Formats: sequence, structure tokens, C-alpha cells
Amino acid sequence: MHVTSLALPEEPADGIAGWAADLVDTLGGPGAGLAIALENLFPPLPSEVILPLTGFAAGQGVLTPASALFWTTLGSVAGAVVLYWIGMLFGRERMHAIWAKLPLVQISDLERTEEWFAKHGTKAVFLGRMVPIFRSLISVPAGVERMPLLVFLMLTTLGSLIWNSVLVLAGYWLGDQWAAVETYVGILSKAVLALVVVALAAYVAVRLRGRNRAQHRRTS
Repeated sequence: MHVTSLALPEEPADGIAGWAADLVDTLGGPGAGLAIALENLFPPLPSEVILPLTGFAAGQGVLTPASALFWTTLGSVAGAVVLYWIGMLFGRERMHAIWAKLPLVQISDLERTEEWFAKHGTKAVFLGRMVPIFRSLISVPAGVERMPLLVFLMLTTLGSLIWNSVLVLAGYWLGDQWAAVETYVGILSKAVLALVVVALAAYVAVRLRGRNRAQHRRTS
């Protein structure tokens, strides 16, 4: 079988892009699927590089667009299922035991989170697949809360297919400008991280203020 080499403009022989290009060059669609499965297990591997690069490879004839979408979505689901099982094996009781030892938090906080996930878990899993970083992490609480596996698979597959389609087809249509996708998705990633940091800082501040008030009432 003849495999077309990826003549990329930014020397992807180095770094993550080079690693992903080698996988796709060598294995075709399964290589793209393997790269995305690993990206799910290790979020620092950026899908915003791997997916557009796979789309560019499809444009160069290394694989077809349909194959690119099939294998990358299969890889996404495979990686998510591993994290789901980790969450399930980790278990609710162990999570509660660890949570009880953490500063500034209470078991009631975790219980409220569990109640929220019970009500909104389907939306969290579906939409979370389209948010950088959280697209991997959301699988763990789904496993901890023992979301029905069939429901998890359906939501993960649909959310992953949408996210993968956007980035793979962007790389396919942009051709040798595929790297521009990373810039725009990187802005989204930073915005999400900033919101999380602000929310976490606000949460810690509220917890500290409430604890200080409780201590003041006890000593007065």
C-alpha cells in the first residue's frame, strides 16, 4: 500500500505534530485513532494539533475524510471509556475518603456535586466532549457516578464526532494552513482555563470567609 508523506510547512518532524504525522503516515486512520486515544488519556496532548493535522493528511490523500472521522472518533471513545472505568473502579467511597481529607472542602460539597451530576450529567458529558481539557476529565465523574455505560457511549460518541468533525474538516479545508486551527482553539482553551481559575479562586475565598465567620462566632 502506498502512503503519501505529509509535506507540512512547519517542520512537524519535531514535537507533537511530528509524532502525530509519523503515526498517520505509518498507520493511516488507525494511527490517527491511536493518537486521539492517547490525547484523551493525557490531556496535555492537544487535539487541536492532532485533529487538524489528520484533516490535512486526508487532503493529501493519506486517508479519506470519512476514515479520518471514523478513526479519530473511535479513538476518542476508546480513551474516554478507559477513564470511565478508572472512575468506576476508583469508586464513590474512596472519593469521599480522599475528599474528607482535603482542606477548605466538606463532604456536603461533594454530595451537592453528585446531586448536580445526577441531574445534569448527560449534558455535562455531551457538551464536555467539545471543551478542551474537560473533554477528557468529564469521563471520570461519569464513571464514579456509574452513568449507564450505553448512555455514556452514546453521548461521548456524538459529542466527540461533532468536535472531531469541526477540527478535522478545518484542517482538510485549510490545507497547508492547518496550523491556524490551533491558534483559534488555543484561545478558547485559555478562556476556559481562565474561567475555571476565577471560579476556583472565588470558591476558595467564600469557603475561607465562611470558616473565619464560624470561628469568630465560636470565640465571641
